[in-house]
Amino acid sequence: MIAREVRLFKIALQFLTQLPVGSIGDCPPDWLARSAKYMPLVGTIVGVIAGAAIVLSAAFLPAPLPTVIGIVAAIAITGALHEDGLADTTDAFGGGRTRERRLEIMRDSRIGTYGTLALISVLALKGAALVALTPWNAALVMVAGHAGARLAAIVTMSRLPHAGGGVAKVSQKISELTVSEIAVALALGLIPGFLLLGATTFIAAALFAFAAASLIALIARRKIAGYTGDVLGAVEQVFEAAFFVAATALMAGPH
Repeated sequence: MIAREVRLFKIALQFLTQLPVGSIGDCPPDWLARSAKYMPLVGTIVGVIAGAAIVLSAAFLPAPLPTVIGIVAAIAITGALHEDGLADTTDAFGGGRTRERRLEIMRDSRIGTYGTLALISVLALKGAALVALTPWNAALVMVAGHAGARLAAIVTMSRLPHAGGGVAKVSQKISELTVSEIAVALALGLIPGFLLLGATTFIAAALFAFAAASLIALIARRKIAGYTGDVLGAVEQVFEAAFFVAATALMAGPH
């Protein structure tokens, strides 16, 4: 039992990051769906590493360099997986006139004007928010935000149909997550925020971020009748940016 859960966690870690996980072996057809419950834990790990980069670099570098280093660390760990999804989704929704054309744009590896502006905007929002906090508080927000963002992606997968492509069968399995799997995902996605930021700050920031991420999901439903991997990346990135902004507003206040 423990060996199976460790393997599922390693699958989630391998899927979402560039971190070495060792040999996993042959995977059953529903491998990704069953590992989804551990994706918020992977987010926590990414947030811890990126947060540590902020705190450690702040010991010898002036602001805003530690914040930039932390954000770059998170991008490096994930291989820009979510940022790529944000860019592709924005290009598709901004430039495609039909569902088929939007899906075609998502499959195109090139980045357009909409995608470039989306990346600049989201990175600017995240950087400006975190730099307004102390390095330690920025690290705490980073951990809570990354965990919650992966939970937002899981919620999207469980509520929307897949818009087509190679993981449609996996998405069906994810929509059928068991009660225990959903409970694990919720716990791993929410507990870090409660512990690190306190109930009031975390709940307010999380509600704002979930609302922003839900808007992306609703647009995806209207534009392509579901989600794709790129849409999940956009959901994750929008959640992060909204969470960082809301948490900073609550913790630092206006200046």
